[in-house]
Amino acid sequence: MDRQLISAIAHADHPIAAPITEANQERLLRRAALPAQARILDLGCGEATWTLRALELYPDATADGVDISPHALTAAAKAAAARGLSERLRLHETPADGFRAAEPYDLVLCVGAAHAFGGLTSTATAVHAHLKPGGLALLGDGFWERPPTPQALAKLGANPDDYSDLPGTVAATESAGLRTIYAHTSQPAEWDDYEWSWTGTLTRWALDHPGPDADRALAAALEHRDMWLNGYRGILGFVTLLLKRTA
Repeated sequence: MDRQLISAIAHADHPIAAPITEANQERLLRRAALPAQARILDLGCGEATWTLRALELYPDATADGVDISPHALTAAAKAAAARGLSERLRLHETPADGFRAAEPYDLVLCVGAAHAFGGLTSTATAVHAHLKPGGLALLGDGFWERPPTPQALAKLGANPDDYSDLPGTVAATESAGLRTIYAHTSQPAEWDDYEWSWTGTLTRWALDHPGPDADRALAAALEHRDMWLNGYRGILGFVTLLLKRTA
């Protein structure tokens, strides 16, 4: 069982692959106030939950979703068909940092996928390159709510400079020619709902499907739960920034 399939199973009950509620996701998308016939790009789209909701909120918009997971893209295609959005969504199985488009976009999304570009600053630079002048971006990434403990770093397999604090995170995104016009900082309840869903859904699947794959899935769930409960809970935060490209 590969990591992409484990992730697909784990997110079944929380398809927004980030510690954000559906209500706050919609609030961020509405705050973008996109123009008519907007072009949307989602880099690291996963199952395209952000993209599909954006297409519902902006009925004449079109979108491109980019991801390397065939499991996630298959789920995205099925969800688009079920919601009558297939004709307005194009899905691309390719690395986010290698995607190229002939035209720029009104909105670029990259929520929880900064690792695809090697960090937040390079993510913001890549997003800027895809935007029309005056276009908008929604970037979501982790930050240190408080200085990480040695135990948290060990559980995460992280270094202190893998994330910044909140002011440093804002500065990193704005260094690429973007300005923050709104943001949502995920609350502890959003984190708990996300993490209990991730670990619990995967655990339930493992218990319902005995066999070698179940053993690997359960091991992944328990490892992740330990990393969260005994590591980064209350230490690692998450912020989703709505940014506007400067002139």
